[in-house]
Amino acid sequence: MKILIVEDEQGLRENMLTYLSEDNNICESCATLADAIAKLASYNYDFVLLDIGLPDGEGFELLNYLKKEMRSEAVIIISARNSLDDRITGLNIGADDYLVKPFHLAELKARIVAVFRRKSTNSNNNLIFNEIVINLIGRTVFVNDVEIILTRKEYDMLLYFIANKGKVIAKTALAEHLWGDEMDMHDNFDFIYSHIKNLRKKILEATSNDYLKSIYGIGYKFTDR
Repeated sequence: MKILIVEDEQGLRENMLTYLSEDNNICESCATLADAIAKLASYNYDFVLLDIGLPDGEGFELLNYLKKEMRSEAVIIISARNSLDDRITGLNIGADDYLVKPFHLAELKARIVAVFRRKSTNSNNNLIFNEIVINLIGRTVFVNDVEIILTRKEYDMLLYFIANKGKVIAKTALAEHLWGDEMDMHDNFDFIYSHIKNLRKKILEATSNDYLKSIYGIGYKFTDR
């Protein structure tokens, strides 16, 4: 999953970042409301872990932002404030859970998994594009009922393309979504070409259809047209 940690306490922020990254999640963090809104304006995330007592404003403002923009990120509030009013306010605005500090990181992880399962249960677990079926829970891909084996990055890339089928995806948007802050370490986009090449080859071998189109000078589009 791609997780944004919004927490101004440096020690806790770094501990969460390290712990949650061990499961191959892509984790990013920030310490202020302004930085959190800037990141959400630029990137999509699966989860936001949100402290409501931020130095430049209330975390509730971020919940209002997500609601206004009709975003789908799951949100777990992490706060030292344990009042019933704060809990009710957060949950009513759109938070999926509320965890009071101090907490064990194992409990935080369990709550993330529980929220993910609950949201998945309430939706269709399969993402379908023609003969390609992605099972979102099992992270498996089938073509005409035959499973094709993808690496984690290839799977994430295919999921992103099908979720945005028919749209032109800029190379920068693809790199930012799949690599997050790691892309800043690269001087160009050569590092994504091998993943694109391998994904296209596996799809071609399984379907004989070249759904992944290169848009010269811009990026890629996943389409059957």
